[in-house]
Amino acid sequence: QVQLVESGGGLVQPGGSLRLSCAASGSIVNDNVMGWYRQAPGKQRELVADITSGGNTNYADSVKGRFTISGDNAKDNVYLQMNSLKPEDTAVYYCNARSVAGIYNAWGQGTQVTVSS
Repeated sequence: QVQLVESGGGLVQPGGSLRLSCAASGSIVNDNVMGWYRQAPGKQRELVADITSGGNTNYADSVKGRFTISGDNAKDNVYLQMNSLKPEDTAVYYCNARSVAGIYNAWGQGTQVTVSS
């Protein structure tokens, strides 16, 4: 089993920054993808960004140039640096980890990000 614990959410003013962290534990395999998804009220969960174990990254168009995903393979952690935050970034952000071979697809409990003045 794989467990994920997120931290770093909160309330921030428009234009501000936050950094989300996700700590993974359990049976993490080498060939994996870790990422961040978000879900706003009344909307479907959507991909924000993900990163492969090889370091390749992928971003939603809405966050390109503002958010940066990074990973720490030694600690199985993944981070999301969010800059120039907008009210439309308000959502619950979820950490996800999945193995390329389909062995697991794990989710964290979510952390609330609210962008408001």
